[in-house]
Amino acid sequence: MSFKRSTNRFEFPRMGPWTRRMMLSSVLVVGIMGLSNRKADGPAASVQPLSGPGGSNYAHNEVIMQDSAQKTDGYWLYEPANPRPDSAHVVVFMHGYAALNPMAYGGWIRHLVRKGNIVIFPRYQRDMWTTPTERFAQNAAKGIRDALQALKTGEHVRPIDGPLVMIGHSYGGAISAYLGVKYKKYGIPQPKGLLLCAPGTGPMNGAKLDDYGQMPAGTKLLIVNSNDDQVVKESFQRTIFNTAVNTPTRNFLKLNADDHGSPAIKAHHNACYSLDEAFDNGMRNPTIYRSYLVGVTNQVDHYGFWKWGDALLDCVRAGENCDFVFGGTEQQKSLGTWADGKKVKEMEVWLP
Repeated sequence: MSFKRSTNRFEFPRMGPWTRRMMLSSVLVVGIMGLSNRKADGPAASVQPLSGPGGSNYAHNEVIMQDSAQKTDGYWLYEPANPRPDSAHVVVFMHGYAALNPMAYGGWIRHLVRKGNIVIFPRYQRDMWTTPTERFAQNAAKGIRDALQALKTGEHVRPIDGPLVMIGHSYGGAISAYLGVKYKKYGIPQPKGLLLCAPGTGPMNGAKLDDYGQMPAGTKLLIVNSNDDQVVKESFQRTIFNTAVNTPTRNFLKLNADDHGSPAIKAHHNACYSLDEAFDNGMRNPTIYRSYLVGVTNQVDHYGFWKWGDALLDCVRAGENCDFVFGGTEQQKSLGTWADGKKVKEMEVWLP
């Protein structure tokens, strides 16, 4: 796999060494506590399926990365290779607050690209503290516009002029929902599919609406909530779901923990993390350090987030595999089985 390394590095704001140590220590302690209840034994989880949404039937063996994220409104670009297609559909992957290192989501990005997608990973903040949240949406939109333009030049895989799908986590989920309504204002293509993983803004209000009733009727919207999320509030996620009344194809899913097997399945805020150090751009901050502790690739990825992402892409582009992502079906709710045949606790589903 070919990568160009970034020279960007995380820098703490001005604070004393004691505060610095305490800040990092708290991140490590919380992360270790989150992993400490792993069962010593128990049936293993199912392996990644061989085919279908979330499956390992990859069309490409390599991922090519371009780093154009030196500026706050830059982007990272990932394209399929070996074999290199002439053109491919585009997925926008919106990181969470301060999750400026694609490494945290690297397993999922690799999966999407090897399936044949171009992935645009916009950067919308400089660091954890200095970029006002009111600038997040315009920064992300500029990164998307610039990346789409770059793809039309040089030796890039050309973007197919088809429906755009956005995947967003945490604050990136909030930005994705916001751009799903305000796309014209920011000069980007209309997102026809939105997968929002634990969307939220915490105490901040940038890229946040009180009502999502202006989201276009043709948008396909999936919101995934984690039952043990201690970072963002379910109330905001419910606001998106309940007020997007013109968007009939929308579902709300809830992930619950399951400790029947080993390792146990957690239902925390960063359940969609899938750490892959091949995507490391060198940036470090407490959010990135935490990804080392909780960014496991497991059942919830293969039978959850990756499955729903693949199925949403198929549903939006071709009207296929919609039952894997919408409708409260067994295909949508199932997270596979443990090695002893017991079902992993299924997703809870709310329909409009």
